[in-house]
Amino acid sequence: MQKNINGATFRKMILAGGKILEDNRNYVDSLNVFPVPDGDTGTNMSLTLNSACKEVSACPNNNLDSLCEAVQKGALRGARGNSGVILSQILKGMCTVLSTEKEINVKNFAKAINSGAEVAYNAVTKPKEGTILTVIRMMSEAATKLSKKNLSFEDFFKGVLAEGEQALQMTPELLPVLKKAGVVDSGGQGLMLIFNGFYKLVIGDESVDIKLEENPTPVIKSNAEINLMDLEDIEFAYCTEFMVIQMHKKTTLSDIDRLREKLMQIGDSVICIGDLSLVKVHVHTNEPNKALAYGLELGELFNLKIENMLEENRELKKQKMLEEMKEYGLISVCAGTGLVSIFKDVGVDYVLEGGQTMNPSADDILKAVDSVNAKNIFILPNNKNIILACEQAKQLTNKNLIVIPSKNIPEGMSACLAFNPEAGIEDNEETMTDSLQAVYSASVTYAVRNTNVDGLQLSKGDIIGLTDSSILAKGSSVDETVVSLLDKIVTEDIINISLFYGNDLTEEEAVKLQEKLQEIYPDKEISCLFGGQPVYYYLISLE
Repeated sequence: MQKNINGATFRKMILAGGKILEDNRNYVDSLNVFPVPDGDTGTNMSLTLNSACKEVSACPNNNLDSLCEAVQKGALRGARGNSGVILSQILKGMCTVLSTEKEINVKNFAKAINSGAEVAYNAVTKPKEGTILTVIRMMSEAATKLSKKNLSFEDFFKGVLAEGEQALQMTPELLPVLKKAGVVDSGGQGLMLIFNGFYKLVIGDESVDIKLEENPTPVIKSNAEINLMDLEDIEFAYCTEFMVIQMHKKTTLSDIDRLREKLMQIGDSVICIGDLSLVKVHVHTNEPNKALAYGLELGELFNLKIENMLEENRELKKQKMLEEMKEYGLISVCAGTGLVSIFKDVGVDYVLEGGQTMNPSADDILKAVDSVNAKNIFILPNNKNIILACEQAKQLTNKNLIVIPSKNIPEGMSACLAFNPEAGIEDNEETMTDSLQAVYSASVTYAVRNTNVDGLQLSKGDIIGLTDSSILAKGSSVDETVVSLLDKIVTEDIINISLFYGNDLTEEEAVKLQEKLQEIYPDKEISCLFGGQPVYYYLISLE
């Protein structure tokens, strides 16, 4: 009966928790309150924990203080979405306690869970019961009681998990929106999976296959920013170019093909073209010596050039730092080439790709902040599930990052238009935040499961129209649903209706709907713009 846990076991516990959550993330994603195709709690929690797992895997020793530092660093920088940020705070609280120990016993592990719950609650401005917070709180209370008994870790975890499962099943009673949708809280479910992973290692079940894969969030950069990537983003450091001439008598055309294959194994950006009279070679690699050796197997080398791209990048960074830092910068989060262009047109310096289906991590946000050469940076999350990650990035940067809590694209655009480069920081923050109330947003997408929400009986595949708070319309076609949705939300006070159509629609389809709506609302200004966003047929702004 195990009474103590050492660093080696703790390392395996973290990895096992990450693996089990990764294996079940699609299920956790499906526990979305609204049956829309952007459930991402499981994905966000998994990517957050995977970031911690990668740091743990790279930790050179099994000392608890080193491992705990790795968990905290990885989780904080990799945190995505509200669920991921809260998970990072739970892990931060736990590791703060465990890092001071030589070995983990039931008592200090109970204190760690307690600390995790406390830190997580403090991280949320308005904690809501019926969420992952309830689950970790009830688990911490059970852990405290169980730690007073002389229990093995196996029995301790059984008791904590039993209380956690009870808390999870209670979440629909505490949060009516969960009960209406017929689901438990997705974040709480994700947390239970992680602790089940811990339990498997504690009882000696090490059958979990640990296999973690990178899934970075892509960043859209302007031409001026493209060379200002972080040094670690350059995977292959040496741009290597040469020609092969005076081929050996035994060299064949097949040897040139084999040279190309060898170069692709040691780098990227490979060009290997020519014939038996001359071969032109270009490759980005960390082993230019091997590239040259492969070329020598065919013939003589001519016009050699090897450039250190890391050093070039350092020089670019130095030049950037020497430039005068401007007073203000703007960062916006969105998904869709059309939306990116629109935000750039209204003065945004940097667009970070993300949204409902792909929340950027705190580290992604931090890189975006570092890339904008400004003292004060306003960031527009444009999604309620990204606001916490922005707040976390705010604590990690030395720049003055001001988070404008925009919850959707229309609010973000309204805030951009309200920005005044001549005004002070506080005035801009107040004006931009106030502007969020001046616009009303809605969207149209499709249902991914059968359910009953907001008095509507929905079937998988139904087209649905919704606001931030509820589903208001359903239909068998996109146009029908848009018309029905607008009928419920358009008032006399609304003057402008803007439709941003997604990548599943054509311009012809969007213009046809625009003309139809103009007939229905002759006194309104109806505009139709390409957004290119995934998942949502239309994002709608009403002012």
